[in-house]
Amino acid sequence: MSILRFSWLGPRVLLAAIACFACSDAPVDVAAPGPSALAGKLTLSGSSTLAPLAAEIGKRFEASHPGVRIDVQTGGSSRGIADAHSGRVDIGMSSRALTTSEGAATREHVVARDGVAFAVHADNPVQALSGDQLLAIYRGELTRWSEVGGDDAPIVVVDRAEGRSELSLVADYFGVVPSAFRAGLVCGETQHCVKTLVGNPYAIAYLSVGAAEFERDRGAPLRLLALDGVPASRDSVASGAYPLGRPLLFVTRASSPLSEAFLALALSPEVADLVSGQAFVAPR
Repeated sequence: MSILRFSWLGPRVLLAAIACFACSDAPVDVAAPGPSALAGKLTLSGSSTLAPLAAEIGKRFEASHPGVRIDVQTGGSSRGIADAHSGRVDIGMSSRALTTSEGAATREHVVARDGVAFAVHADNPVQALSGDQLLAIYRGELTRWSEVGGDDAPIVVVDRAEGRSELSLVADYFGVVPSAFRAGLVCGETQHCVKTLVGNPYAIAYLSVGAAEFERDRGAPLRLLALDGVPASRDSVASGAYPLGRPLLFVTRASSPLSEAFLALALSPEVADLVSGQAFVAPR
């Protein structure tokens, strides 16, 4: 199954690979147009945040290598890392840093940088929250928006499913275990969070800064909340001021001419427009 980021205006990208051919040992030129010696299928799995960018890079790669098909599957960063380690896929996708044990068993390649933002519906008058307020909301100690300057309505707390990088990043930031959160709803894929926020003016959720800005800029009624006075934005992630920044990684264990050629393109300046187009920050 291939699942990519969906625009608020409708499905944006869908990749599904169907062909499989033998790989070649011929020299690789990822930028050269025309017929390519590379052929076969390259499969990626993992972070739903990173999947849309991987899909766009895949389309560009396929254009230079007509015999290659790129299959991008989601499922969360932990799944992507595990799949790369087990050899189930060629490349895993992670939107969090690797743990010590994960890093010892795999190679990481920084494709872009992103952040995790708390967001609400655009009709919600609340503009910013402190870390203490957010933690109290997620622990069930603040239950109504009127307690933080909003409408007199219950707060619908949306958490992330286990295995999602956002959950571990936010829990670490607050210095608590994920089970400390008391949520009314749980979303898995980033797009599930977007749809939940768009459909409920009293919901709060945390999700990719890049994905939220991407959807907001295309009409989704979302507001990213400043965190402890720092705006949640691509610019604050780029400057390093935003406290919930994170790397977006491709993860490999084994390599092949095909995977190395794909990584060469993904880590090159030739995809800078794709990185910015997804509202992510280019790696430093």
